[in-house]
Amino acid sequence: MQNNPAFNMHANRHVAKPKVELQSDQRITWIIIGVLLVILVLAHFNSLWEVSTTWHNAQYSHGYLVPVFAAVLLWFRREPFEQIPPWQRWLGVGLITLGVVTRVIGTRYVVFVVDNLSFLPGVLGIFTLMGGLRCLRWSGPPICFLLFMYPLPDFLVNSILRPLQTVATQASTVALQMLGVEVYRDGNRILLDQMEMGVVDQCSGLRMVTIFVALAFAIAMIITHRPWWDRLAILLSAIPIAITVNIIRITLTGMLYNLQVSSEIANKVFHDWAGFIMMPMALGLLFLEMQILHLLFVDVENTPGSMISKSHISNVAKNHHRGETTVEENKPSTNDGNEPK
Repeated sequence: MQNNPAFNMHANRHVAKPKVELQSDQRITWIIIGVLLVILVLAHFNSLWEVSTTWHNAQYSHGYLVPVFAAVLLWFRREPFEQIPPWQRWLGVGLITLGVVTRVIGTRYVVFVVDNLSFLPGVLGIFTLMGGLRCLRWSGPPICFLLFMYPLPDFLVNSILRPLQTVATQASTVALQMLGVEVYRDGNRILLDQMEMGVVDQCSGLRMVTIFVALAFAIAMIITHRPWWDRLAILLSAIPIAITVNIIRITLTGMLYNLQVSSEIANKVFHDWAGFIMMPMALGLLFLEMQILHLLFVDVENTPGSMISKSHISNVAKNHHRGETTVEENKPSTNDGNEPK
């Protein structure tokens, strides 16, 4: 039977139509999400504006990049929207309601931290409302990444800053002593032969810790092909790596002072040049860690040997299950040619 071109064209037209409708539904869903996000931003405009003013501080200067990077991560991680049960849409409504209630409480009792963070449940709720739990799985991490655009609360800064200063001073003093430099510590000051180096708040490494933790979180979202324990290790090692790099900076400055380099050059290295070197150095240590993890832990499921062994075991199990049939089929024929056929 020959194919009818007119019938084939008619059939293809019917096959392509659902795909066009699906693309149209996806576009409409994104438009609705965009409109709801604009409404949410307008509702939180005053608090978001106050947050943006803190980005002029060198401690939080990375805040300008966080929303842009979160949007890029969201776009690259996106998946098609699907039909979802009504209860998942109600879950999105619940998250939006949680954000509204949290904002009212934060505004009523003048708790700026609560007021600022009330924006995130609203964003999570919008995506859950439109895409359900499946959408929340791929959109949740980039949305939570927006946490890094907020300044740290004062109580958290005070509880982190002093321990970081103490650790940086103690470790740098020990490192200088191991390098043969006569030095001792007095509080947060490092005393050399005829000079004094103070590890002040700006030298505590808090800014480096804040920025590098955000960067490690972004890297963990990007390398989705790596096992989950690799990504968890990257997140857990972000703070130790940031502290280590800051200790190297202070130790290098102490070595320059010990070599009787002019204080102007030492300060320029400590405050200016080291600031450009610290982040590449931290990324290099993170890359080294990823390579070590790749060598230590092998993904058994993706190795060729494991695939062969799995298929072999599966075939053996099937043959064992139908063992009697296989034996009957493989029996040699007893017909010697004398019996009539």
